[in-house]
Amino acid sequence: MRIKRTPPLSGTRKRLPLVAALTAALAGAALAVPASGAAQPPEGFSAATLARADDAVLAADVGGTAWGVDEKSGTLVVSIDETVTPAEVARIKRTAGADAGALRIEHMKGKLQRYINGGQAIYASGWRCSLGFNVRSGSTYYFVTAGHCTDGAGTWWSNSARTNTIGPTAGSSFPTNDYGLVRYSNSGQSHPGTVNLYNGSSQDITRAANATVGQSVRRSGSTTGVHGGTVTALNQTVNYGGGDVVYGMVRTNVCAEPGDSGGPLFSGTTALGLTSGGSGNCSSGGTTFYQPVVEALNRYGVSVY
Repeated sequence: MRIKRTPPLSGTRKRLPLVAALTAALAGAALAVPASGAAQPPEGFSAATLARADDAVLAADVGGTAWGVDEKSGTLVVSIDETVTPAEVARIKRTAGADAGALRIEHMKGKLQRYINGGQAIYASGWRCSLGFNVRSGSTYYFVTAGHCTDGAGTWWSNSARTNTIGPTAGSSFPTNDYGLVRYSNSGQSHPGTVNLYNGSSQDITRAANATVGQSVRRSGSTTGVHGGTVTALNQTVNYGGGDVVYGMVRTNVCAEPGDSGGPLFSGTTALGLTSGGSGNCSSGGTTFYQPVVEALNRYGVSVY
């Protein structure tokens, strides 16, 4: 695993307001989501309490954790991977102080990690990831992928021997966000507006949108191919450790593995997200988090086609 940090492009922490009514659908170790505007669930904690609890979990800074608000219970659900110790759980609760009662601890399989590894697909100098979506701005073509992939990367290649150039990194934001932009500089490199389904066919992508809880989705990646599942939560905060915290992530019960980073999350012809990381694997199942793609497209002024 590559652990290297540079200041995020945005320079600010990305947070959505915690409000009393929040959208969630928990499956297994799934977390939940803020929505906007409605009243607090009858037996839940107040929006102010949940906001303080959220800040406390962030301040405790325990790697291998992810958290968000569960609408049904009105609690802050904190999912922990198998590396988190009882002492670290106690630290989270201690940091929350009087608001510790608003926390609900749940467990995730395996270790929470960014899904980057050596292999094939799109290659930087020393690691590989998966291409997300091909995009354009006018007559200039790019692709979007995970920011922890483009973080520190210069040139990208399409083969493991690094002889077939794609082009340079044109933008990168990680941590806080997890998206990056690569420009096609090789006129001989094709860039169709499709997603590889790893069965000899591809899926046309014609639009981008934000994911919704309960939505059926698929993910494509260079390590494990295509897998499907459901969106279980939105607006999740994920702490990968080492100071690498990202905000506003989409959570699913779709599996992924190292090397799938940056790959596309989609539903039919709609682009939804970019694979960030998760826990578990595609043999026993897992939990995976995604950078919403609309935010990345808006940041760089590009669109799918």
